[in-house]
Amino acid sequence: MAFWNKDEKHSAVTEDQILSALKQVQDPDLRKDIVSLGFIRNLKIDSGKVSFDLNLTTPACPVKDQMRDQAIALVKGLPGVENVEVKMTSEVRSMPQLDKSALKGVRTIVAVGSGKGGVGKSTIAVNIAASLAQCGARVGLLDGDIYGPTTPIMLGLDLPPKSVGNRMIPQEAAGLKFISMGLLVKSDQPLIWRGPMAHKALQQCLFDVEWGELDYLIVDLPPGTGDVHLTLAQAVPLTGAVIVSTPQDVGLRISMKTLRMFQQTRVPILGIVENMSYYICPHCNSQDYIFGHGGGRRAAEELGIPFLGEVPLDLAIRTQSDIGQPIVIAQPDAPSARTLREITERVAAQVSIRTFEAPVLEVE
Repeated sequence: MAFWNKDEKHSAVTEDQILSALKQVQDPDLRKDIVSLGFIRNLKIDSGKVSFDLNLTTPACPVKDQMRDQAIALVKGLPGVENVEVKMTSEVRSMPQLDKSALKGVRTIVAVGSGKGGVGKSTIAVNIAASLAQCGARVGLLDGDIYGPTTPIMLGLDLPPKSVGNRMIPQEAAGLKFISMGLLVKSDQPLIWRGPMAHKALQQCLFDVEWGELDYLIVDLPPGTGDVHLTLAQAVPLTGAVIVSTPQDVGLRISMKTLRMFQQTRVPILGIVENMSYYICPHCNSQDYIFGHGGGRRAAEELGIPFLGEVPLDLAIRTQSDIGQPIVIAQPDAPSARTLREITERVAAQVSIRTFEAPVLEVE
């Protein structure tokens, strides 16, 4: 005769059982399970109640909800578990080589570049930075376009930064810290500088600014492949670079020069963003590919690098930039804002991959 144990349902679940179940949850970008990656923290078991933190590599993780739901379902399926509470946290991993005195609180540095002007590089950089800040990341934005700074316009703030001692305090807008030559000189005053002066100005904006603790420092580069690019690549170990282009062959070919420059200076390419991919008619919502179609995606496939997304030619993006409110903040439900957030999530995923792939240097 078989006897049913009424306490079997409430038998105590063990930590090993929980961790074994959670090993079935994979991070799709790092391609390892969340237990091996050390994402599970503060695991507690109280009778039939289980709680733990799921600590991801970025607050902008595009699949964080799916990973959380899968983790809850797997643990709830274990005998003896009645309730599961998961606290989602994140911790951006620092590049091992990045500890330059003044930048010791900066975990990652991402450059945004293009081969030519007028492709919307600064618009992309500002909206990526604002999107990361919206997700809860600590973000800084450095306007490296010494001769044509635009971020003060796009962030709606042009007051000069204050100084403490010999260090500048960055301005704050849209939830992020930023510094720009546009804050230091009048907007209509041209900078007639030779290369060494631009080199010095970028170094000051990097090392003489009190950035504090940052998960991401986004650097909006000037167009081309000049002194500022080389200064940045040589001064700090960049986590990676995002290339912004337009669909037509002319824009793509010139942007490829910037990409090759980063490759030659051993800066990882995080991916290509195709801006002005198509025009959305405000009357009928039809899409017109006025600059061609698919050039950025084809280039990314040929080069074996990630294609981060297509941003439409949208009047709202231009309007919001002109009034100093990034569209991801001012109109978060707009289709172009959603596209920019998705691109930001892909950039954050690529940063996580790079920081995990980077070798950790040990000094004996």
